[in-house]
Amino acid sequence: MILQIKRLAGSGQSTTTAFSVPEGTLGWWQNHFKALRVDSSISRVSPDEERLSLKDPDGLQLDLIASSTADPRNPWDSASVPAEYAVRGQHSSVLTVANPERTVRVLTDDLGLRIIGETADRTRLAAGDGGAGNIVDVVADPKAPRGLVAGGTVHHIAFRVPDKATQELWRQDLVDRGFAVTAILDRQYFTSIYFREPGGVLFEIATDTPGFNVDEPLLELGRSLKLPPWLEPTREAIEASVARIQVPGENNPAVAER
Repeated sequence: MILQIKRLAGSGQSTTTAFSVPEGTLGWWQNHFKALRVDSSISRVSPDEERLSLKDPDGLQLDLIASSTADPRNPWDSASVPAEYAVRGQHSSVLTVANPERTVRVLTDDLGLRIIGETADRTRLAAGDGGAGNIVDVVADPKAPRGLVAGGTVHHIAFRVPDKATQELWRQDLVDRGFAVTAILDRQYFTSIYFREPGGVLFEIATDTPGFNVDEPLLELGRSLKLPPWLEPTREAIEASVARIQVPGENNPAVAER
């Protein structure tokens, strides 16, 4: 008998991943998704921000955020999405927790983010310059069921540091503050440490280095299934469990994890 774990997004998880797109493009995106037979809806988040919401085939909640504040990052344009509409990068992540005060306290007092906006059930925090890609929204939902990690949910939220030396300083500081932090783990493209905040969300602090182009050219990223050395002996079994996909507008099929 094969048992399948049912996804359950809820409290103690990152429940929405949002991407940044240019202001005034959500109508184009809604038509784009309609042509792909994907349901989506547009809502006004604030006077300066609109949101298009949809779910991916596994049930992940995704948003496209169009803000009046221009995102200077280069577009991820392709044959199917012209540059003037294209995603600029991640905009923000939403953390759903029962007790937001404790989670916000960790983000501000322990990780150094700052509060840049508050409503009745949502606190927006930012790192760095506070622009797209540096935002975390903490949503209070005391009635939400406890999230269950499975396909269709987000396992953790990652914060970046430049290198391993900086990561070691963060690890020691977090241990001194009473957090149960993992050892530094080698992920081939970066190193990671993990700990849970009081609301249950798993946090990662990951390095920028050595980077994703350590084993293939930059322009070839994402075109084949790359595995770390310790998983190469099981490549055949891993490839058998993932779906082959054809990227729209591309001639070369890529293997992607479903």
